[in-house]
Amino acid sequence: MTHRGTQDAGARPTTPGPRAAGPAEARPAVLAGPEAHAAQVRSRTTGARAAGPGGAAPWDPRSGGDGRERPGFSARLTAPLLLGSLLNPLNTTMISTALVAIGHGFGIGAAQTAWLISVLYLASAVAQPVLGRLADVLGPRRVFLGGLVVVAASGLVGTLAPTFAWLLVSRLLLGIGTSAAYPAAMSVLRDESRRVGRSTPRPVLARLSFAALGSAAVGPTLGGLLVTAVGWRGIFAVNVPVAVIAFASALVWIPADPRRGERSGAPDAPAGDRPRAALDPLGIGLFSGVLTVLVFFLLDLSHPMWWLLAPFAVLTAALVLWQLRRAHPFIDLRMLAGNPALARTYLRHGVSYLLIYCVMYGYTQWLEEGRGFTSGHTGLLMLPMSVCALACSLLGARTKGIRAPLIVGSVLLTVGAGVLTLLGGATPLALLLLVGACFGIPQGLIGTSNQAAVQFHAPAGDIGAAAGLQRTAQYLGAITASSLIALAYGQRANDAGLHLMGMASGVLGVLLIALTVTDRALRRRV
Repeated sequence: MTHRGTQDAGARPTTPGPRAAGPAEARPAVLAGPEAHAAQVRSRTTGARAAGPGGAAPWDPRSGGDGRERPGFSARLTAPLLLGSLLNPLNTTMISTALVAIGHGFGIGAAQTAWLISVLYLASAVAQPVLGRLADVLGPRRVFLGGLVVVAASGLVGTLAPTFAWLLVSRLLLGIGTSAAYPAAMSVLRDESRRVGRSTPRPVLARLSFAALGSAAVGPTLGGLLVTAVGWRGIFAVNVPVAVIAFASALVWIPADPRRGERSGAPDAPAGDRPRAALDPLGIGLFSGVLTVLVFFLLDLSHPMWWLLAPFAVLTAALVLWQLRRAHPFIDLRMLAGNPALARTYLRHGVSYLLIYCVMYGYTQWLEEGRGFTSGHTGLLMLPMSVCALACSLLGARTKGIRAPLIVGSVLLTVGAGVLTLLGGATPLALLLLVGACFGIPQGLIGTSNQAAVQFHAPAGDIGAAAGLQRTAQYLGAITASSLIALAYGQRANDAGLHLMGMASGVLGVLLIALTVTDRALRRRV
């Protein structure tokens, strides 16, 4: 990857600040590997800023009249990012308390209504990296605003849906539209980091994580209230005003997108040609096909559709060959091969959320069917998980590194998996509450820490796509978890199925600990 740097030929300045770079100083520097890239990111965000003609710093609309830049990462900048980013996790959980009412409304059973969950996960898993790439190429503000338009449209379609098929279309659009916010937000923060000359503060990343965790936690409660007050169509209609508010605030408070050359670190890149070359529509199509086939295979491991492995292998081979031939690939396989720290972050994140979703869906199902608790009581028993996740997402932001929170989170996931094997009909209430806490703490620590790791290891011009791939890994973990739960429980959740799920989760937890402890890249402070 080629970037532009500045070489100080004179005396070292005593104070940091904007400095004009002459023609003799601007020379391309070719760096390779994650270590060199990380050093380059730090030098780019803490060193000299690009100067305009005559040595004057270019005017920034967010600077004062005297040309001095205002402090970055303001509340106005982050508010629309947080509002947009909560829509996806909110809609993944809010529908859980509306499925029965939707089934009654259309005269269908649980097997059919379950597709309302699956179609959102599928759309999100595919759309996150695609829209992340579009944010890198076309600009995050454009993609963020476009996603909110799709969200508003999906809300209207769902509210007025005359048939169940239209409801599936609404959820598909909702998955695509809400997938734009998170990778675009990460890209906006990277641009802001470059503008102010410092890395994105961990508290800002924590607020993004907090918005996702908090909205997912309140989703079932909010969905139940909406269904009770206005009917199941309310869970679709509520997206419209939220999207409109987020759109208006983003339009006013998120700055216009920098030119592609400025964002990629290559100011001499043609402004009109570079985006078209970097979009790679065939790569996007092949990636979407690979992921779609994989998701359909993972959705029903109890009755595996082995024939899907053939198109999966063909599409994967075609994707790899095409990406290796492209100068600007959609998925930079060479970058991932040369940046194993980022690849390990994706693997760690996917395995972590596989374990977390096993509890979020599998443990709650056992509480209702195995122990006989009502939905309301089950929600109260899961309250420690939500509270601990929210608190630890903020705590994780205050740590100076990411290795310790990830190790603690991995150990607690493994301990929680072991506790699942001890539960039964006579288990005291205190231990049931402890299980939720054991999985809530790592949910907060791991989410924030892996988010920071992606920010640190991803190439500057590809942060949107990198953040999208992180979410894809998370959704693949969720889909795999649902299949493991179905394998363990069969037709009904019982003690034997819970213990089997706990043992499988324990094995994965040990592997997660080993993956985290042996990762040398985590020993650097981020």
